[in-house]
Parts: sequence; structure tokens; C-alpha cells
Amino acid sequence: MEERFKISDPQVLKVVAHPLRVRLLGLLRGDGPATASELGRKVGESSGSTSYHLRELAKYGFIEEDPERRDGRERRWRARHQYTSWDNLEMAATPEGQEAVRIMQLRQLEALGRAVEAFEAGEWPAELVEVSGMSDHLVRLPAAGVRELSERVDALVRELSERYADDPGAVPMSVWSAAFPRRPQEGRDGSQEPQDGRDR
Repeated sequence: MEERFKISDPQVLKVVAHPLRVRLLGLLRGDGPATASELGRKVGESSGSTSYHLRELAKYGFIEEDPERRDGRERRWRARHQYTSWDNLEMAATPEGQEAVRIMQLRQLEALGRAVEAFEAGEWPAELVEVSGMSDHLVRLPAAGVRELSERVDALVRELSERYADDPGAVPMSVWSAAFPRRPQEGRDGSQEPQDGRDR
């Protein structure tokens, strides 16, 4: 599997931003090759519907038939890339690109919401329950600081993933990172919220 699929065409980003397609792609990346029927059962859709959307993903290069695990009755699909990426500035150059990025970011939030809803503490060992969850920070950073944060998080995720790949306690984990600028909110007295960093 290749590491990254870099998209520069807003139309191609819109293809994967479809709610069912982005879920199918995520399942193929996370769980490995599958048929339309297998994926349909996971997402609660008919195999005809999942088959159509899988063909669309294949048409634009996101997935391909798995030559190593052929199924006599049905195609078995696999993801071609580990990640999908795009340049925000490049996409922001057109209204179509801005819309495609906004839709894709909303799909990412939906995936996060599904992960939170599916997490049942009683189903996991205590050490995983203890470290699972989210935190958010309000900090002041220039663009260069945000870029450095993103690069260091990516590098750390790769490093730890490789280091613990063969650990018997390792389980698939969904990890998200995000950073968006925000305008200070005015209080009732006209003052602005403090901008120092804090955890919530």
C-alpha cells in the first residue's frame, strides 16, 4: 500500500467526500480487503449500493481489486493508499475547492463521532480505557507553529506505530489531530476571552 494519495482536483476530493464512500474507504484502510457484501453488512447498506460506490472509488484511484485474495463470486477490494491529503491553500483558490474541503472535514468529524459513540469502556482492558479519550487546547500560534505541530504529530504517530507494531497489547487506534484559528468571543461586558492555552 502506498503511503499517501495527494489530491489537487476538487472534483476528486468530492468523490471521496461522499458519506458512504469515505466510510468504505476508511474500512478498507483500517480492516483490510473486503467484498461489497462484507462492507454492506458493516455499514448497513445493500451490496448493490456498496458495489456502486466501490466502483466509483476505484475509478478515481482510491481503491483497487485485491489480486492476492480473489473471491470466486465477488470482487475483493483493497485501499491503494494509507492516507488522503490535499493542499488547503490550493483548494481554497476556488469556491468548488473550498466546498470540497469543508465537506471532507465534516466527514472526518462524523468519523470521530462514530468512534466516540462506539467506544464502550466495559469492553476494553483498563489500561486502554485509561488512555482513550480527547483533549483540546486553546493556544496562540503563528502559521509556522501550527505547521511544526502538525509535522511533529505526524512524525510521532509514525514512530510510535512502528515501535509498537509487534507489541501483543497493540490494538487498532483511531487518532485525530486538528487545528483551526478562532476569533476571540466578546463577553457581555465587551471584553474578549483570554487567549492563553488551557486544557478542557
